[in-house]
Amino acid sequence: MCLRLSLLCLCALRLTAAETYDLVVYGGTSAGVIAAVQAKKMGKSVIIVGPDRHLGGLSSGGLGYTDTGNKAVIGGLARNFYHRVWAEYQKDSTWAWQRPEAFGNKGQGTVAMDKDERTMWIFEPGVAEKVFEDYVKEFGLTVLRDEWLDRAKGVRVENGRITQITMLSGKSFAGKMFIDATYEGDLIAAAGVSYHVGREANSVYGETWNGNQVGILHHGHHFGAVKKPISAYKVPGDPSSGLLPRISAEPPGVRGEGDKRVQAYCFRWCATDHPDNRIPFPKPANYDASQYELLVRVLEAGWRQTFHKFDLLPNRKTDTNNHGPFSFDNIGMNYDYPEASYERRREIIQEHRDYQQGLLWFLANDPRVPADVREEANRWGLPKDEFKDNGHWPHQIYVREARRMVGSFVMTENELTKKKPTPDSVGMGSYTIDSHNVRRYVTPEGHVQNEGDIGVPISPYSIAYGALVPKRGECANLFAPVACSATHIAYGSIRMEPVFMILGQSAATAAVLAIDGGLAVQDVPYAALRERLLADGQVLEHASSKETPKGHGAGKSPETLPGVTVDDDAAERTGAWKHSSANGGFVGSGYHHDDRGKEGPASAKFTAKLPKAGKHEVFLAVVPNANRATKAKVRIIHAGGQTDLVVNLTKGPADHLVSLGTYDFSDQTAASVIISNEAAEGYVVIDAVNWQAR
Repeated sequence: MCLRLSLLCLCALRLTAAETYDLVVYGGTSAGVIAAVQAKKMGKSVIIVGPDRHLGGLSSGGLGYTDTGNKAVIGGLARNFYHRVWAEYQKDSTWAWQRPEAFGNKGQGTVAMDKDERTMWIFEPGVAEKVFEDYVKEFGLTVLRDEWLDRAKGVRVENGRITQITMLSGKSFAGKMFIDATYEGDLIAAAGVSYHVGREANSVYGETWNGNQVGILHHGHHFGAVKKPISAYKVPGDPSSGLLPRISAEPPGVRGEGDKRVQAYCFRWCATDHPDNRIPFPKPANYDASQYELLVRVLEAGWRQTFHKFDLLPNRKTDTNNHGPFSFDNIGMNYDYPEASYERRREIIQEHRDYQQGLLWFLANDPRVPADVREEANRWGLPKDEFKDNGHWPHQIYVREARRMVGSFVMTENELTKKKPTPDSVGMGSYTIDSHNVRRYVTPEGHVQNEGDIGVPISPYSIAYGALVPKRGECANLFAPVACSATHIAYGSIRMEPVFMILGQSAATAAVLAIDGGLAVQDVPYAALRERLLADGQVLEHASSKETPKGHGAGKSPETLPGVTVDDDAAERTGAWKHSSANGGFVGSGYHHDDRGKEGPASAKFTAKLPKAGKHEVFLAVVPNANRATKAKVRIIHAGGQTDLVVNLTKGPADHLVSLGTYDFSDQTAASVIISNEAAEGYVVIDAVNWQAR
């Protein structure tokens, strides 16, 4: 009996003893795989352990139309990944449903393939996953899948260092260094490292584009892009009838204030129109057509850009993203996700899947959907050869942001826009500062509006080493290349898959130097780190990072103008307007144009409450260019009625303020100026309207 008990105890010890590695990577995202490859190349033992059953995260989970920004700043193993993708597409066997020349003839070839650099930036999910799995085979990586961190008691910290982590399965892993490569930042949270969820107030870090974005309407992902306002109520115009589904009853709040909201998630689902590879869109078991009532009104108002973000991939497939005021982003339904339990996250993920698959079924089948839209929807379906073990649906939801570490250095918009320098570069980003909407609310007029969408052009910028490591004293052997230290708005650019791979390589390199030097991660000598990163092909600076961002002219603050100014971001816009900042001299962050009226009628109403009655001269801020409309229709609404003018937008004075005349205004009613593209030839541009007392 004693011998039997001894053997049982010995077996128990074997089951619970921690496996030991130089580096433990938690999470099989693209950053996790690249980090493991780098550590192995530098001679260290490494394991990837995490909840992922499929490696690569979003890069193999449907986001095949890579958000690259400036490709010249993507180096090292990240660029090697895109080279390996290119190599896969040199094989005839990869082109199962389309010839490569046919893909190129559709206009994607020049975007997708760089023959000189032998890279390919647009790819199918299955091809990306094969590349990640080939890394595992080539470098002999140890990978444990479907292993979930015990977030309550699974992280042992001694003397400020993680000594081991334990999974819900009971398996434990000891390491000298750890990398949290998850989108959610679960390991940094369980280790007690500081983090933030949601939008910081602009006042916290002296930013402009963080926090509540009421009145800011970028990208066309808002209801101002529809030809007419849409009532938020079940019975149009009747608040007592209640709100339509998926509209928040909370008040809009104040621009620039912080909150716990995170930008919307979606699945970057893959579609195909090849009849031999296409499966009709499935109808979710709990399908509820009422969830799409708002879309019915959008379609009735004339919106037809439902499938405009079917970005083409090889083999007649797509990477499908959100587009427009009501689309695949499940706005406002993910607030719990960053800190939720695993069970709650599964519920949220399922709800997102049901929402998107229900939306597809609705578009393809509901008789209230216009026939042309239904016809287009039924031309597409899910590909038989993708995501075979998940109903042909992506295995990874697009977690655009969750927890973000508050580390040794916090990246803000000020570093991205070069208002402040960035110390100790470990890689570069270059994509537009990009946040999707965070909520859908009701305007004072009873109309529905989306809020949170931002797009601010930038040039390539450096990312600080301090953004990868915790504050001194919190943890001495942990890195976070994905849930890195950045504000909500800065993370809107950093959160791109190539950048995650870049930061994964840099984190692993620093981890090896810390191991070899017996150092805390905060004490890794930057000179040595920099030398090794450059030797391994990382791009840490780029000449373009010192230039004015391409397509981004210089602007001026509305506060610099005398009198009362209303910027284009605060105007009530109808129709399709596109944000731009290509030409300088604008007011605020940029201006909007109607794209020569390609998408139909468009108008903008600038409304101001003047502080006192009396005569005011009205100025229209213009951004002159030869391609502008010469006869843009402008209406000034004043105390005496209204005055209609036509304005030449191709030219203007040095201050870009074109006088519309002097009029009497009341202090009891709002003053307004309306500009439209009716009968205009050339681009109609809206920037700002200014009233000055006379």
